[in-house]
Amino acid sequence: MKKLIAVALGAVLLSGCTVRVADMTVGSTKNYNLNAAKFVKGKRVTGEDKATIVIFPLSIPSVKTAMDRAIEQDKCAVGLSDVVVYQLNHAFLFGKFGYRVEGTQIIDRTQAGCENRS
Repeated sequence: MKKLIAVALGAVLLSGCTVRVADMTVGSTKNYNLNAAKFVKGKRVTGEDKATIVIFPLSIPSVKTAMDRAIEQDKCAVGLSDVVVYQLNHAFLFGKFGYRVEGTQIIDRTQAGCENRS
């Protein structure tokens, strides 16, 4: 009986889930000129912002930070297309929770040093 309780408790402590929160055609946290018309698609990227939980959260994660981390992987990127936002919850008293943002980079060729991107 003790082994069964230990296994059940271990499963609860190690379990978690990821939930799809939003789907967006275009998303950005950056200011850029929509009329530039010199945009190309970049690579598919992921950005995360997580907080550690030790009985209570030690910080507060944000979708904005996760999106910033995804966009800022390329200096010419100004936003993301085909965006998916996930909420991560991998904690029960101890663990992590936060947000993951996935999307395809939108590259702005009008920015300095980005003219030759294709």
